[in-house]
Parts: sequence; C-alpha cells; structure tokens
Amino acid sequence: MEQREKFIAQLNDYLEDSLHTDFEHAAPEQLYKALARVVNGQLREKYVEFKHKKNRTEKESFGKKKIYYICMEFLMGQSLKNALYCLGEMDTVRELVERRGLSLDDVFDCEPDAGLGNGGLGRLAACFLSAMATGNYDATGFSLRYEYGLFRQKIEDGWQVELPDNWIPGGGVWLNKKDDDPFYVTFYGKYHEWWDADGLKFSLEEPQVIKAIPYDMYVPGAGNDAVERLRLWRAIDYEGFDMESFNSGDFTRAALRNNRAEAITKVLYPPDNIEEGKELRLKQQYFMVSASCQNIVRDHMQLYGTLDNFHLANVIHINDTHPALCIPELMRIFMDDYGCSWDYAWERVQGSVSYTNHTVLAEALEKWKTSQIQALVPRVFSVISEIDRRFRGYMYSKFPGDDGKVNYTAVLDGGQVRMANLSVIGSHKVNGVSALHSQILKDDLFHDFFLAQPDKFTNVTNGIAYRRWLCQANPKLAELIDECIGTAYRRDDRRLEDFFRFRQDAAVCDRLEQIKRDNKVRFAEKVKKNSGIEIDPDSIFIVQAKRLHEYKRQLMNALRIISRYQMLQDDPDIDMRPETYLFAAKAAPSYFLAKRVIELICKLSEEIERDPKISSKLKVVFLENYSVSMAEGLMPATEISEQISLAGKEASGTGNMKMMINGAVTIGTLDGANVEIREAVGPDSIFIFGKREHEVRQALQEGYNAFEVYESDPVLKRAVDSLQKGFAGKSFDVLNDYLLMPSYSIADPYMCLLDFADYCRAHDDIQAAYEDRRRWNTMSIENIAKAARFAADRSIRDYADRIWNTAPVSDR
Repeated sequence: MEQREKFIAQLNDYLEDSLHTDFEHAAPEQLYKALARVVNGQLREKYVEFKHKKNRTEKESFGKKKIYYICMEFLMGQSLKNALYCLGEMDTVRELVERRGLSLDDVFDCEPDAGLGNGGLGRLAACFLSAMATGNYDATGFSLRYEYGLFRQKIEDGWQVELPDNWIPGGGVWLNKKDDDPFYVTFYGKYHEWWDADGLKFSLEEPQVIKAIPYDMYVPGAGNDAVERLRLWRAIDYEGFDMESFNSGDFTRAALRNNRAEAITKVLYPPDNIEEGKELRLKQQYFMVSASCQNIVRDHMQLYGTLDNFHLANVIHINDTHPALCIPELMRIFMDDYGCSWDYAWERVQGSVSYTNHTVLAEALEKWKTSQIQALVPRVFSVISEIDRRFRGYMYSKFPGDDGKVNYTAVLDGGQVRMANLSVIGSHKVNGVSALHSQILKDDLFHDFFLAQPDKFTNVTNGIAYRRWLCQANPKLAELIDECIGTAYRRDDRRLEDFFRFRQDAAVCDRLEQIKRDNKVRFAEKVKKNSGIEIDPDSIFIVQAKRLHEYKRQLMNALRIISRYQMLQDDPDIDMRPETYLFAAKAAPSYFLAKRVIELICKLSEEIERDPKISSKLKVVFLENYSVSMAEGLMPATEISEQISLAGKEASGTGNMKMMINGAVTIGTLDGANVEIREAVGPDSIFIFGKREHEVRQALQEGYNAFEVYESDPVLKRAVDSLQKGFAGKSFDVLNDYLLMPSYSIADPYMCLLDFADYCRAHDDIQAAYEDRRRWNTMSIENIAKAARFAADRSIRDYADRIWNTAPVSDR
C-alpha cells in the first residue's frame, strides 16, 4: 500500500473505531484528533528507527557526543502543522480537508498551544530541538510535563487576569506516556554525615520519594529521517494512594500526599513572591534535573558499560540557571551510586556540562537561601558546599589574597546559593546569546571568572526555526522565494541569502508588497473573529510582541503613542497614513508594575476609540493571550518591528529575527541581536536610536536625572503629565511616579525618558521611509535575505563546533 493510501486508511480507522464517526461527518475537532493520532504514530515509528541508527553510529564512532538539552520550558506551540510540513504530508492533508469544504486552518486551530513554556527561553529551546533534528544530531530535550501552562491571559477592564491554561485535553495526544521507565527523586529527610578510615559516610532517613513518569514528545526534522525526543517528567507520589487514611475516614488526608507530589508538575513557574511558591520552584528544578541525570547516566551505562568515557560521549547543556542543580546531582550519582572518587566524578561532570546564560539582570540570576536547599536536598547541598570549598581554593591560587574575587565567584555567600556561579564553575564552556551580551558577560557579570578561565567563554548568537516562521507561517512569501532562488534554502539556511540579489527587482518588490497586504488582511480578519476589534489593513502595522518587562520598555512605546494622540487632539485634520500599534505580551502574575503598563495600553486604546476622527488615524490594540500560534499570524503581518530595550539589558531577542525574516524593518536600540542585524543589513535598512551600552553606564555613573530630561522636552513632559489624569477614567499616577520619583531607587531606571526624543526621531525617519514604497520593499527583501544569519540551524552548528564537539549522525 502506498504511503498516501496507508495514511488515509489509518485516519479512517481512528475516526470510526475511536471517535465513532467517519471522514465525511467528522467535526473539525475530530479531524484534528484523528490526524494528530496518525501523525504521532508515524513520528514514533521514525524515532525508533532513528534511535537504532544513532546507537549503531555511537558504537562505530567512539567519542562523539550525544546532546542532552535541559530547559525549564519548551514553548512548542502547535504540533500538527509542523509535523505535516516536516513529513511532507501537508498537500495530502490539504486535499483531504478541502474535500470537506474546510481549510487547513480550520483543523489546525483546534489544537491548543502546548502549555510547556512562557517566552523567549522556551521558544528558543523548541527552535533548537527542531534544528537539531533537521541537522541530524543525536539530541534529547528534558523538561517537565506541566498539567497547566503559565496561564491563559484575560483582559478585564484593562487589567490582566490569569486563568488556568488547561492544554492537556486537546494537546495530550502528542504525549507518549512511558509507565515502564520511571525514575525516583528524593527530597527532605534527616541527613547525617561522618568520616571514617574509608572517607566520607552519610545517611538519609525518612526522605520523601517522588516518582518521575516520563512522557515523550517527538520532534521531526525537515526533509530527513531524524526525529528527536523531548522527554517530559510528571511527578506522582512513590507510595501512591494513602489507603490507611482513606479506610479510617480521613478522605482529605488520603489524597494529600499524592496532591503534594503532583503539585511539582502542576503549573509552570509557581509564584515566587511567597515562600511556598519559591520552595515549589526549587522542587521543580531539582525534580527535573535529578530524573534527567539518572536517565542520562542509565542510558550511557547501557550503551557503554563504563563511565570512563562519559564526558567524551555526552554533553549536557543547561539552558539558563534553572537546571544548574544537575552539576551537584551528577556528582551525587557518580559518587553515591557508582562509587566514583571526587576527582574522577568532577572530570566527567565538568567535561560534559555546558551553560548558556540568558540575562544580565540581577533579579533574574537565581539565588536560593542555603537553608532552603539544605532542607530540601540535604545530600546535594553537601556536594555544593564541597564544590564551593574547592573552587575558593582554586581562586585563591589564581589570585592570592584577593578576597573580593574569591567571594564574588563563590557559590555560597551571604546565606545564599548562587546558581549562575554554580553553572559557570561546573561547565567546560559558557556562552552568551549575542555578540554584545557575550562581551558584557566577560567584561562585567562574569569578569572575574573570565580572568581566571578566559578559554571557557564564547558566544553563540540565538537563531529561529525559520521553516516554521517563514515556510509554514508565510507560505506565499516562501513561494515567491522558491520562484526566485529555488527551494534549496528550505534545507540549507545559508542559501536564503541568494534572495538578496532581487532587492531591486520591481516585479519581486510588487509581489512582496501584495503578499504583505494579504497577510495583514488575514491577520485583521482573525483579530476581528476572536475579539471583534476591526483593524485597517491599509494602516501601517507597528508591532511590539514580547514579555512585558520594564527593560523592554513597552512604557516608552506607550508614551510616544500618547504624544501622537495629543498631536491629533490639537489638529485632527493632519494628513497622515493611519497607524495601528499592536501589543502582545503577558506580565508575570505578581509583577504589578507590568500589569499597570498593560492597563495603560488598554485604557489609552479605549479613550482613542471614543473619537471616530482620531481613531480613523490612530489605533492601539492589545492582543489578548499571546501565544506561538498567534505569533505565526502576527509576524507575517508586521511591518515595523519594535525592538526598543535599554541598551545592555536584552541578551539577544528572537522576535526581532522572526519579524525580520517576514520582511519587517526594525526600529531599535543597539542592544542584543539588533547589533548583528545592523551588521547584516547595513545601517540604511534598520533604524537605530538611543544611548549605546557604554553611554548608559556612563549616564548612571554620572547620576542620571530623569526629572531634568522631562523638564527639557515639552512633548515628553505633556505625555508624562497626562498619566496623572489618565485615560478612559483611569489614573496612572503610579507610572508617573515610577518615571519621575527617586523613591523607586532611581527614577526611570530603564531610561524611557532619556531615549524618548531620539526614539521619536527614529520613528519619523522609518515612517517617512515607509512612504517611499520602492525603498521600503527593497529594505524588506534585504532583511529577509540577511535573516539567513539568524537561522537556528546556524546556531546549532556553532554550538556543535564551539561547545559540544559533536557532528551530525549522518556525518560520522
């Protein structure tokens, strides 16, 4: 039977046997479930075949490394569309559903986004796993199987409300439960240690043991036979249901033990503004790394039967500091379970672990109370203490008598366990995620580490899964590129740059403009369908889509929009192209200031809509519950990409790359990957404003005075003053105080006011360029072509060469 007929037969069998319907009568939701079940089965079969190939290759090529990528989140989005694209079955399914009078989107929209991530960190991990599959690398991702995602965002009267993100009923079809392969994770207990003639001895009495059940999600490569595994851990109580309490009539207590265990994987990122939430976050992190490390070591021993080559055969990559406890956990496993000496174990840990830093923000560099870790994982804390003691000795040997350097780089200091320091110490390589960010790590955050071990530090700039964000999300643009340069770029990202030679081609520019407008129409229709909000597709789409945080400066964007609103209040008859400002962001549940910025944007929008004359020229839309699937419609419709963080604060960004590859032109600071975008497209195809990173530092050193800036700029002053009166009946004096009052440690800490005037100047420039349609479309083509530099495929090649020392399975 041919593959197509086999696929259709399996689809019909599932519809009839499991859903009790047939193809002609199945609802879109039933078609989605049936398609997902069939495709998941195909991926499972391909994974088994690829696994056998990998293991055969490992035996033939001793010393090459398996890649284990551990991350607290993997923002996978929807799986069906990506799987069909990678398997080459999109046309088959399109033909089938169109026979029913349905579109592919009717079916795809039935799938919820997998609730396994939050923002850029998780989306990067998902992009990398996809790129590793396409590149034929031997890779496994590890994370947690969250029952609920971060939250489902609801805007009520301008205020963000968090609702449960119950994604499992629709998305659970992609999870393959492996009951027969559990691991066991130990918490708490009475810990004692002592020395005898044979060395350190310890005991752990009455611990809490949690069972880790794996659920495997399969991630296919594009145009090859590779399928990677994302293994997600679910927590349940080891002893199961408390029947004794149940039989005695204490039904609440009977369920309590298992409820406490299951809470570990109940929700992504519990609130960290309360002690119970902090403890649960720490529990999540250790549960994830312990189960994962046990799994890695078990698999290695099954393949090789020795730990001698562990660091030569494996790389364990920790994405940010959340998995940092894998370093002492591996030491514990090697020493306690396999009887290894400290030095033997440390060589294998440090030789296999590598670490990507994602932030220079002090509040995001995790620090845990020593008492908390000591109580939760006492044996692991003992290992951490020894790591700290030995590294202090190493630093004193490098810098005799320099207590400052030793204390700054130590793991334990001031009653805290510093996870970033632990990550650096236990890794053989450390990287930032853009050239600027990596330099800041060496010059500032990790400077003392760099002085001691300069060869440990390198850079790998982030990248995106361009097949998803271009070929799948923007198929008409991909078709145009196919016609111009062929389809080789769909496999080899470097070939996308060939599109650059068409930047002056009038016919290609015209086609590109029509494709962009069609994408704007399509997105506007979706917004109207979902929210009732009408957007003019002939207005200019100006988009800021990213997590809501002070340093990302959505507030500065809002201040400029206020100034535009005030300009139109003064003269409603100004001749201007209509402007639509699209915001998409979630604020952390306990981040009050960020929620007030969302409220400001929503209330400003509400007030503008009350004046039909002004609202025909100026529109502000806050897109509720931003997600990967929403972004797949938004990115192709974007014309101006807002990347306006304070210089030196954004590690890289990837939204900038997704908009760029869809033809948007960037307005931004020289921060994160914007620096490299400017290098790629040249200074005339990106619009840069604001203070540079060294100028920001200088302004802070000299005593930045936000009030002086405010007083010196009448446009800015008027916009800021309007916050106290507010919009749509709501005052925003809190935001006014934040910008002007030094009670916030420093007024305007992320310098919205300082960069405001230059930001307005850059907007005038970019919007003037927009009116020159030939110039604009030329810039758009230049951005698309030069986005080849920001493919995740390139990032993975860099990791493989600079950090992991591995090669694709097919190249071995």
